Amino acid sequence: MNAPIIAFFNNKGGVGKTSLVYHLAWMYADQGYNVLAADLDPQANLTAAFLDEERLEELWSDEAHPQTVYGCIEPLLRGVGDIVEHPHTEPIDDQLHLVVGDLSLGGFEDELSQQWPRCVDGQERAFRVISAFWRLLQRAAEAREADSILIDLGPNLGAINRAALVAADHLVVPLAPDLFSLQGLKNLGPTVRTWRKEWKVRRECNSTKSLKIPAGRVEPAGYVVMQHAVRLDRPVKAYERWVARIPEVYALEVMGEKRAPGRAVGEDPDCLGLVKHYRSLMPMAQEARKPMFELAPADGAIGAHAKAVQDARENFRQLAARIAERCKLKKPAAQGT
Repeated sequence: MNAPIIAFFNNKGGVGKTSLVYHLAWMYADQGYNVLAADLDPQANLTAAFLDEERLEELWSDEAHPQTVYGCIEPLLRGVGDIVEHPHTEPIDDQLHLVVGDLSLGGFEDELSQQWPRCVDGQERAFRVISAFWRLLQRAAEAREADSILIDLGPNLGAINRAALVAADHLVVPLAPDLFSLQGLKNLGPTVRTWRKEWKVRRECNSTKSLKIPAGRVEPAGYVVMQHAVRLDRPVKAYERWVARIPEVYALEVMGEKRAPGRAVGEDPDCLGLVKHYRSLMPMAQEARKPMFELAPADGAIGAHAKAVQDARENFRQLAARIAERCKLKKPAAQGT
């Protein structure tokens, strides 16, 4: 049985997407899930969040980068083979492993672009290239007995993200309450729907029945409002008009449904949660190399910071539960049935 893949994607950068994936991966691991986090962003920011520079230097020093996502697909890229049989996953915790990102991954963009139309002709190599991410992630998940895969993507609508989203079962859209995120939805929604339709056509052209390829479900799971500023438990006035528009724009552009305006974010079934801007905790978490909700007094989380740590834990606990429910993640044994 394939592990479900949840993609976190917005073609607007700077919304806190990588931080969201990082913290949710830790939260699920803490809850007993066996999690595989995958960094498919050529900027490799998620990898940098998990690993220190010393380890990164070790992983990236070899020219072939055999232990990164790029190294795992490199034989296919050179035309001398397929993806590696046993992809490397970096152990982060007992319940959490990482498919290591790589700045060299950007070199895969042109090949993916070239092979996408060739799938219509039924060319086997084209399907091997386009399905490389999905097959790599499933092999890695099987090796680690992962029951969920979270993938971080860069903020663009290029061929790498197309292949990654075709591999995904669910799509979570992190949003900032601003004009840029709303405009981004107008590009993201129609493009993802187009990719899903195009892949459905291409799947029918796969004549190599022994080659397993992704279903291309990429079902929208909902959106997360990131880093909303709070004053007296209410959004700062400057953000209010953008927050108010999110439900209508998301429904129209991502779901393809026209809904009457006026529905509050908190009442919108497509809203998975709101993540506060924990400004005081983020520098501590980065210094300690741990999620904000795991900060201890020894890390400097005392007084008001200790209360913020508790708030962050509850915030991410609720969000993780909502995403797990929407994406139908199977509860780990530790949580019961």
